[in-house]
Amino acid sequence: MKFSVITPLFNKAPYVAKAIESVLGQSYDDYELIIMDDGSSDGSYEVASKAIEGHGNCHLYRQENAGVSMARNNAVALSQGEFLCFLDADDWWAPTFLEEISSLIEEFPEAGIYGTNYTIVNEAKRKTHVAHVGVEQGFEKGYINYCQVYAKTLAMPLWTGSVCMPRKVFEEAGGFPKGIKLGEDFMLWIRIALKHKVAFLNRPLAYYNQDVDASNRGVGHLNKPEEHMLWNLGFLAEEEKCNPDYKRLIDKLRTYGLYPYFLSKEYHEAAMVELNKVDWENQPLKTRRLYKQPLALLRMQSELRKAASLAKNRLYRSLN
Repeated sequence: MKFSVITPLFNKAPYVAKAIESVLGQSYDDYELIIMDDGSSDGSYEVASKAIEGHGNCHLYRQENAGVSMARNNAVALSQGEFLCFLDADDWWAPTFLEEISSLIEEFPEAGIYGTNYTIVNEAKRKTHVAHVGVEQGFEKGYINYCQVYAKTLAMPLWTGSVCMPRKVFEEAGGFPKGIKLGEDFMLWIRIALKHKVAFLNRPLAYYNQDVDASNRGVGHLNKPEEHMLWNLGFLAEEEKCNPDYKRLIDKLRTYGLYPYFLSKEYHEAAMVELNKVDWENQPLKTRRLYKQPLALLRMQSELRKAASLAKNRLYRSLN
C-alpha cells in the first residue's frame, strides 16, 4: 500500500462527509483512509461511519479527547502505507491529489516531504483564492528552499491538507508535538525541511476551509504560550544562530504572529520575551514603526477595528 490518508476528527459533523468523499473519489486507488475520532460529541463519529460503509480500505477509530496531534499520531500508528498524507475533517482534495503526489514522488525521490499548492475557501467573506505561496513566477514543480519561500509571503508552502511524506521521515522527526494547539504542523514540517529536501507542485489540489466555526479552529483566538509554536521552538535555538534563512523566517513569524499577544494585557510580557529575540535591524521599516507606537494607542486602534468588523459582519448577515 502506497498511501495512508490520516484524518483527525473532532466535532466536524457538518463537514466530514465531504472530506471523506473527496478521498473516496481519488483517481489513484492505492491508499487507505484512517480516521481517528478525538472524542467528538456532535455525531461526527456516526456521520463518518456511515460515509465509509462498504469501503474496506477505510477505517474509523475512537480515542478519548487528546488533541489533534495525538489523534494524528495514533492514526499513523494504526496505518500501513509507505507514505503519509493528512486531511483534516473540514477540508477536501481535488480528485487527482494522490495521483499527482505519486508522480511528484517518482520525479523527486530525494525529498523528505512533498506539498502542492491549495485553495483557501472563505465563502462567508467571499475571498476564496489560491494561496499566494512565495515561489518564483512561472515555477511549476521542483525542490524549494522552504524557509525562503515561506518567508517571502507568509503563505504556507506546506499546509497540512496538501502534504505527503515518507513514513520513515515522519517517525524520525517524532511525529506531531503533543500539547501544541497552534502550529503543531509547522513544528513537524520545519524539523523535516531543515534536514531533507522539500518538493513542491505549484498546482492547487487541496481546499483549506476557513468557513468553520472559529470556536472549532486552532486560529482566531489567543492560545496559551505553552500551546503555541512560537514559544516552543527552543530546540532550534542553534539553528537560529547559524541559518540565516531560518532566522529570517522565524523573525517574520514572530513579528506577525505575536502582535495580538503583544497587544494583550494577559500575554504582553510573554510576547516580549519572544519579540526580544527578533533581529529588528533586518525587519521592514513598517514593522519596526508599528511596534514602536504607544501600546495604549495600538490597543485602542485594535478595538476600533474589531468593532468595525463586527458591525460589517452583522450588516452582511442582515442582507443575506
